[in-house]
This record gives sequence, C-alpha cells and structure tokens, in this order.
Amino acid sequence: MHRIAILFFFVLSCNSPMSEKSFKHTNALINTNSPYLQQHAHNPVNWYPWGDEALNKAKEEDKPILLSIGYSSCHWCHVMAHESFEDDSVAGIMNENFINIKLDREERPDIDQIYMDAVQAMGLRGGWPLNVFLFPDQKPFYGGTYFPKENWKQLLQAISKAYQNNRSQLYESALNFTKTLNEEMSQININGSGKLPDKGSIKKSYGTLSARFDAEWGGIKKAPKFPMPSVWQFVLQYYYQSNDQSALDHLTLTLDKISDGGIYDHIGGGFARYAVDNEWHVPHFEKMLYDNGQLMALYADVYKVTKNETYKKVLLETGKWLEREMMDENGGFYAALDADSEGEEGKYYVWYYDEFTEVAGQHKEILSAYFDVKPGGNWESKNVLRKLQTDGSIAKQFKISLPELNEIIVDFKKKALEIREKRIKPGLDNKIIAGWNGHALTGLLSAYQATSDPLFESLAKQNAQFIQQSLIKDHQLIRTHGSNISGFLEDYAAVIEAFILYYETFYDEKYLETARDLTQIVLSDFFDQNDHLFFYTSDSSETLITRKKEVFDNVIPSSNSIMANNLFHLGSIYDETSYKEISNQMMIKMADTTISEPEYLSNWGNLLLTMNGQQAEVIILGSESNSFGHQITKNYIPDMVIMAATEDSDLPLFEHKYPLNDATTVYVCYNKTCKRPVNSPNEALEQLLEKAIFFD
Repeated sequence: MHRIAILFFFVLSCNSPMSEKSFKHTNALINTNSPYLQQHAHNPVNWYPWGDEALNKAKEEDKPILLSIGYSSCHWCHVMAHESFEDDSVAGIMNENFINIKLDREERPDIDQIYMDAVQAMGLRGGWPLNVFLFPDQKPFYGGTYFPKENWKQLLQAISKAYQNNRSQLYESALNFTKTLNEEMSQININGSGKLPDKGSIKKSYGTLSARFDAEWGGIKKAPKFPMPSVWQFVLQYYYQSNDQSALDHLTLTLDKISDGGIYDHIGGGFARYAVDNEWHVPHFEKMLYDNGQLMALYADVYKVTKNETYKKVLLETGKWLEREMMDENGGFYAALDADSEGEEGKYYVWYYDEFTEVAGQHKEILSAYFDVKPGGNWESKNVLRKLQTDGSIAKQFKISLPELNEIIVDFKKKALEIREKRIKPGLDNKIIAGWNGHALTGLLSAYQATSDPLFESLAKQNAQFIQQSLIKDHQLIRTHGSNISGFLEDYAAVIEAFILYYETFYDEKYLETARDLTQIVLSDFFDQNDHLFFYTSDSSETLITRKKEVFDNVIPSSNSIMANNLFHLGSIYDETSYKEISNQMMIKMADTTISEPEYLSNWGNLLLTMNGQQAEVIILGSESNSFGHQITKNYIPDMVIMAATEDSDLPLFEHKYPLNDATTVYVCYNKTCKRPVNSPNEALEQLLEKAIFFD
C-alpha cells in the first residue's frame, strides 16, 4: 500500500526566506467568510474553496486536486503560506499542474477528519497545514504537513510527473487508502458479553491511566503537554466514587501546575492550546475557545470539591478574558486568537526583562521572583511568565504579608494588561462555531454554579440566547454563524450538553425543550441503527468518500461520547427509556476499549462511572426552588439530575409530588423511589451524600 511513497522521498534541508506580502493577486477565496481562507485570498496560487466549482474543474481538466487544510491561528500554516503560497514561482507550478483547494478545518471538520486519517493511513505523520493530493473523484494518493519551499517545489513536480506517468499505480493506492478509511470503524473492539464492565474492571482501567501520571509536573508523562480536560474530569469522578485521595491529589497537582505555568496567561487570563515542554512552561500561544470552555468547567468542578481560591481566581480571570476579547456584541464567542503577532510566535505575550521591570517599578525584585523573570530571559532571551514558587515562600523571602503580596500582584497585572493592550494584537478568528460555543457555555454555567459570580451568569445567559436565536435555523443547528454549513454531530452534542446544564442551573424549561428537540434531530438524521453509534454528518450532508463516526476522545471529547452522556441524562430527566437504551448500547459497544485505553476514551469513562453508580433524581418544588437548586449545585455531585419549578411542571418526575408544609420541598430519589421529602437544601445534600462509596 505504501510503495508510492518512494516516489516522493527527498533528502533536502534548505529553508527559504519569507516572501513579502503582495496584493496584486486575487483568487476565488475573496468571496468566502472564513478568516483563514481570507488570509490566502491574495496569494498568487489560484485557490478555490471546497465546492462544486473546483471539484468539477478537476474532472473537466483531468488534473489532480491539491487540498491544503489549516486554520487561522495555526503557526506553521502561516510559515508555509509565507514561504510557498505567496511565492510566484511556487504558485506557477501549483496553478499549472493542480486544482488548488484551501479548506478551513474549523468550518469543515468532516473533510479534515477524512484526509487526516488518510495521511496517517499512508504511514505519515498528521498535523497542520495538511496538504493532500487527490484524484478528481476525491480519493487521496499522497499527503503531508509542512514542507520547506524547495522541498515543496520538488514534491509538486514529482507528483505531477507521477500523475501523468504512473496513474494506475497511484489510483490503486488511492483505492486502498479509501478502503482503509471505510473499514476503520470495524476495528472498534465490541464487548461480546452485552454487559457493562464491573467495578473491578473500572478500577483496573483507572490504574492503567494513573501509571502514566507525571508525579512531578502533573498531567501525563509526555511532551508536548495538552491539558486534556476530559481525562481529568474522569479522574475527578473516579475520586468522587472511590474516595481515592491519590486521584484528587494528582488532579489538583495538575491544575496547579497548569495555572502556574506559562500555558496560562497570567496577565490577561485564559489558556493557550498546549505546552511544547514537559513543565507547562512554553505554550503554543494560540488560544482556542473550546480549550477555555472545557478548562473552565474543570476548574469549576474541582473548586466545588476543594474550595481552592486560586481556582476561583483563574475562573474569574478567564471569564473576563472571554468577555473582553472573545465575545461578539450579540453574545456569541469567537473561535480563536492566533499564536503569532507581527509574524512572530508569542510576541504579544512575552516580556523582555527591561519591559517587565519598567512596569514592575519598585517591586521589580518581588515580581521577577514571583513570575520567574530573568535578565537573560527564561525562553529564547524573553520571558514567559510562570510561577515556580508559592505565594507563601515569596512573602517569606521578601518579608511581606500575603495580603501585601496579593495587592502588589493585582496592581501589577492591571498595569501590565494596560501596557500589553497597546501592542499589536494576535489575529482574531471571528468565526462563531456552534459546538465551541456549547463548550464555552458549559464552562460558564459550571463556573456560575461553583462561584455564584454574576459575571458568569450574565455571560452564560447572553450566550445561550445567542445560540438559541442565531445558531438554530429551521429548528436545526448551523456550524458557523452567518453560513449555510449544517451543524455536525459535534455541534449538536455540545449544544445539547450545554442546554441541559443551562436548565439545571436556571431551570428555564425552554432550553431543556430545545435540547430535546435537537436530540430528536440527531436520532433521526445521524444515528446508525445497525452500529448503535452516530455518524459525524447527517443523512442530508454532502456525500464524501467515506462517512465517519467519531468515537475517540481527544482534546475535545468525541461527539459520540458526548451524545451517549446526553442521552443518559435526558433519559433520566424525561423518564425516556429509549434514550437510556441507546446510551447503554453505545456504552456496551465501547466498553472494552474504554477499559483498555482510558486516556483516549475518558469521556466514555465518565459515562461508565455514572452508569455503574447510583444516579440521583432531585426534584424541587416551591417558591424558593431556584435558590435551593443553586445551593445544591454548588457541590460536586456528578451522578445527579436536578429539576426545579416554582409552580407545576409537565416534566414526568414532578408527577405526584407536592410542596410539603406549604414550603419549598426537595425530593431526592433513586430510580424514581424517593427518600423522605425535606424542606431545606442542606437536608437534601445530606441525603445525596450519605450514599455508599461505589468502590470498596
């Protein structure tokens, strides 16, 4: 299968200087909405967006397609654009021999997934920019990621020659790669027992994961380090059900190291995508909405358990960053901030020593020690702010009190942010993506539940209203605001999850009803009845060379795992047996793989823990029901659904339940069998927390 790769083996190591930007050219990308595609609209390359015009042109002219995939905040995408796509000599080769298509992976993740898997099936490393060569019928025959300019030119010439002279051989490989993509799902290990794993298997699975923990720096033992929020949500829920203190200890170590490290923006709030090293020190500076939404939810849930004020501070700083830099005037959140500014990665965020000390003023020694700032820099002659010492040790070293230190830090951050805001800012990708807004909304709601801060309430309500009014058209989700791209399973799953949580935070049944309506669309348009899993695209989506199912949890949990959790949760709220049956079938299918590879199926692991525990149904009735509900959800209780109404509700679990003694009343039930009704949230919490630990 891989023999064709021999045709394209080069041993070259030259790099070209970055070409100057020219606007004497304009191509078909000028009419697109994507910021990433717009970045290439003035390349001399005759780019087309993905669509019938380009695909038909490839067939008519019998030319191979060069599909180049990236996203606006991708550093190496910018490098290759400057080196190659802005160069007239490179563009000449591309225009003569190929139909060139540029794709924003964030707009069309369905296409990106297919061709990323294809490149990996070729035995090549994936990443972005992703450059894939296709036959006019869209079947891939070769690909790769970033290429230096001279390597790229020679590759283009070799591929063109091979397409003319070795077409049958190339097409045989393309058929094999496509076959591999279509057979991918059959490799999922199906649990033949038809039962969920027992608690011993789950404990063993956690042991497999914990063996990979980095005991010094937190997280998993590897670099680069991605935060992977769903992994730590699994660890948190495992702690809740097992009372294994070591699980909580490693979780808090991880969160401490992340928020102390350079991956966290100590001046402006928010998290970068990942750290290139093992110590969370040097980030890949791009900031993605989906990371920050999930990390807010994680920090909020751990704050519920620990009441660590540092986590609350991180939440507030990140919430303010979302409001200040990422929020549309109508309440939607933008997709990402670039890693680069002025053509240099991280320039907006790093500090030269003299810059830092000028802002620090008389406290430069304290602040330099606090943020690990050095005259020669702590990274490439510059300083990425991070904390290596505790507040207590700094206060002791400089003989000041903790309140005094805190006042110095707060004052410095305010001044530093004002100075930094005068710099040229990184590029903003102003796409508003439905699924990513779902993750952001979940994070804001979790933060409000944990802290009661009005900032999170305000942002969450604005964002929920925006999603409801602007991202749902004709009762269906669209992928990005202002486009006609239909929502993918990822979008439906994340918005449904967020709207369920919105109901369980503010008890507005309108959003719960929308969650159920969207779920019905997912069941009718995405579900594979034979496989008991959901396709990533709907029945009415564009036909591509394969139709994928996303099952492995990555930085964003898989859309199937989120939907399985959603169905289980909605099944309890609506007392809908069919929802739970589908969720159960999905979990059984994924159970063996979840047990053997918990790091890559951590969100499935969360569902497995919920299914094996005792899910509580909490029903609150009366004039103070919202307040009671908020007092309960301040606590971390993952295996619970909570419903509240000041008067009557048509939700089935409210049937035959009435306020006791004419006062607000809480019913704590398990499988619709209820404990004694109580008239205070504290009594309800006692009933919820008295259940036995699931693990021995």
